[in-house]
Amino acid sequence: MANKEVIDETGSDISTSRIRYAPTNGAIIYPESDGKPMAETELHRNALINALIILIEAFKDEPDVCVSGNMMMYYVEGDPKKSVSPDVFVSFGIGKKLRRTYRVWEEGKPPDFVLEFSSEKTHRTDQNEKKLLYASIGVQEYFLYDPERQYLPTPLLGFRLVDGEYVTIPADSDGSVMSATLNLELRLRGNTLGFYDTVSSKWLETPADTAAAQAKQEAVRADEEAARADQEAARADQEAEIRKQAEAEAARLREELERLKAQNTA
Repeated sequence: MANKEVIDETGSDISTSRIRYAPTNGAIIYPESDGKPMAETELHRNALINALIILIEAFKDEPDVCVSGNMMMYYVEGDPKKSVSPDVFVSFGIGKKLRRTYRVWEEGKPPDFVLEFSSEKTHRTDQNEKKLLYASIGVQEYFLYDPERQYLPTPLLGFRLVDGEYVTIPADSDGSVMSATLNLELRLRGNTLGFYDTVSSKWLETPADTAAAQAKQEAVRADEEAARADQEAARADQEAEIRKQAEAEAARLREELERLKAQNTA
């Protein structure tokens, strides 16, 4: 949501901060922060962090995929005012490393996927100026999600770049939108945003959610094993009681047989 500078429909700069860009010893400074908070509300912050962690986990084993967010991105070399701070972005083919800023000319390309979390203060800019900006620098897919579900036409919007302009990606009847770039479907999941793998037919989870699910499964298995052990113990007790009764009956019959023999010989 936080952004340093975007352009309006006429191409003019719209300044949204007062950060100074004075060069030091002739070097141009590209600030690492725009001085704005990560998110407007805790709801937006939690949704942003959740999406970022899920995507980092999803692409952790692919060395040429950069997943990041809330990072200053500069798209014109030599002009620090030409910047924006996407909430979440994914860039393929540039490799993983610890970046302090994203400079398009150094990376050789803009991100392939950008996701913004719209709010009361940002939804107009997200749907207009930022949409034009991301299209102009070549971001292939641009998604918007409204955590409060009251500021966008629909809670989830997706756009794909075609001939330099964004076209709306059709949503399914449940509001989900497919990202061809990520090969994942963005879906409304309860009160938040989820990512669904249509190939494996599974939701993507955070490591914490995966660990919690595994712990729950292990607890269920432990309960099932304990129940089976109790059943086996009960069955063993029952069998022991049956044997005891059978042995007692056999002893009684032997005694009766001995008594009858004694009577016959008397």
